[in-house]
Amino acid sequence: MQEKSIIQISQESLEKLIGILPFYKDVKLQDNWQYELLLQHSRVVTYSPKEVVLQKGEKDRWLCFLLKGELTVLAGPDNQPVNTITPGEVFGDLAMVLKQERSATVVVADTCREVVVFATDFSLFGELEDVHRITLMTKLIYYRNLLLSLRWKLEVYRNNYPDHELANQHRTVKLYVGPRDTLEELISLDGQAVKLGRLLLQWNEQFGRISELNEAVLDSEVLESISL
Repeated sequence: MQEKSIIQISQESLEKLIGILPFYKDVKLQDNWQYELLLQHSRVVTYSPKEVVLQKGEKDRWLCFLLKGELTVLAGPDNQPVNTITPGEVFGDLAMVLKQERSATVVVADTCREVVVFATDFSLFGELEDVHRITLMTKLIYYRNLLLSLRWKLEVYRNNYPDHELANQHRTVKLYVGPRDTLEELISLDGQAVKLGRLLLQWNEQFGRISELNEAVLDSEVLESISL
């Protein structure tokens, strides 16, 4: 493992690295000062073949995004491979939302020569309603992106296992319908994320974490159901 602070990377190289990450792109468009603050509390880590990136059972403060390479997710009592993570994907987010230990181990894929991970210190976000360092708008951007990701993953499970008892439970988690860009919205989004995150863990325990699942394509009905 080789860690680099942001100041060790040129601005041009950094822009190329994180240009694939929707959260950071959206924050930069909204508030460049917030974008720079997040960068100051982030790092870029390079891993070699078979190195452990996240360890099941551990509790840490890093929210991670894969920039290069491929990761394997290991879960279950026998630590079996259940999913792969590809560039642009966020991982480690469920532990942050649910405030619990890592639910799976993540390692560099056997076939991958190098992995590059961008990680942000999530403790910077502080308590949910504290918007002094990380602003309300930045938190709203984070949670909106998170909910889209969670609902998409749950819809993929639903499409592949339509008769399962969990298939429609995420659709009972109501969307927020009040005034936008408010603390009220943030509290609602957090509550939704906790409920959806717990549902996703239930699915993962039974079927392994979501992968492409045979490259399932979501139809218009699915896309409409996850829109916020």
